[in-house]
Amino acid sequence: MQFAVRDPDAREPVRRFARKLRDTMERHGHRAVDDADRASLVVQAFRPEDPVAFRRRARSVFVVGLTAVDGPLEGEPLAEGYPLLVRSLSNLLVVLAGDGPRPTAHFFTPERGHYVVEDAEDPGDYFDAVYRRVEPLASSTLVIDNVFEPDLPEELWDGDEKTAALGRAGRRLDRLELLPAPFPLEEVLPASDRRHLEKLFGIGGLSYGNLSVRKDESRFWMSASGVDKSRLEEIGTEILLVRGYNPDRNAMVLGVPPDREPARVSVDAVEHWTIYREHPDVGAIVHVHAWMDGIPVTRFNYPCGTRELARAVAGKVAEAEAPSRAVVGLKNHGLTITGRSLEGIFDRIEGRIRPRVPME
Repeated sequence: MQFAVRDPDAREPVRRFARKLRDTMERHGHRAVDDADRASLVVQAFRPEDPVAFRRRARSVFVVGLTAVDGPLEGEPLAEGYPLLVRSLSNLLVVLAGDGPRPTAHFFTPERGHYVVEDAEDPGDYFDAVYRRVEPLASSTLVIDNVFEPDLPEELWDGDEKTAALGRAGRRLDRLELLPAPFPLEEVLPASDRRHLEKLFGIGGLSYGNLSVRKDESRFWMSASGVDKSRLEEIGTEILLVRGYNPDRNAMVLGVPPDREPARVSVDAVEHWTIYREHPDVGAIVHVHAWMDGIPVTRFNYPCGTRELARAVAGKVAEAEAPSRAVVGLKNHGLTITGRSLEGIFDRIEGRIRPRVPME
């Protein structure tokens, strides 16, 4: 994997950290390049008062934002770090707190995750620990493109009993207070950056969690990206019919009504598709940014929408005693829960789920 480090006008602690991270990544077999447009991962340093974003030319590029603050992060770290992640258009944000050679490194993820790597007696241990948080991006492939086939049968334009079940499930998530409101991009991003996000990823906002239900042997209904999951109604804009995955185009294939401007399906569609394909008994899947105790957990914190996360989660589902009743923890991320029906999933988890995801 080729990567680049860009540190325009960064503070010296950030430059020093970036150099050490570059050395560590090269030691682990990654190749540094000077031209960031040739890299599949870019470490973009910036000052917190001016979060300069790296303008990706392709969806397949991951960006690790890197900045520093004076002293420790005060109060709730997410309140300070998450807006910087969004403003810098990063897939992962590292905020350094402290001026020493190995400052406390706070990591922030788009799923509102936050975890910390602290100083170690051995500097190699410290930067190896930092690398382990960056490596899942360096080794992942996004599946974010959609192919829209505007030939959905007319009898499905207004949905069916399965889409009605999705709507009920979304409202139930809302009652359980498991649906954070979509993050208001317009409050933190200038119009040019919002257009850049829309062009690259087809999103108008960030929302959290998703639901799907099997339609038949090869298709499933799924919530759209960036929509209010408590109000899933319109086919093609809030609920999409996923037909499959096209490996040649690395894209999800969707059937949509011919008279509507379609929305993109949830970024986790490739994960749901993998589980449905491998486990015919699975009839529904719920993904939330919440937690349950005593569950199997994926080893790496792979980004949403990657083939690697899909394989990791599907692997844990396959290991379950009953794959159609699995609960899998996604490290530093949330839960993927399978069931024969959406109603059955909620009956199993209600009263056992907690909203805070433990961070490592």
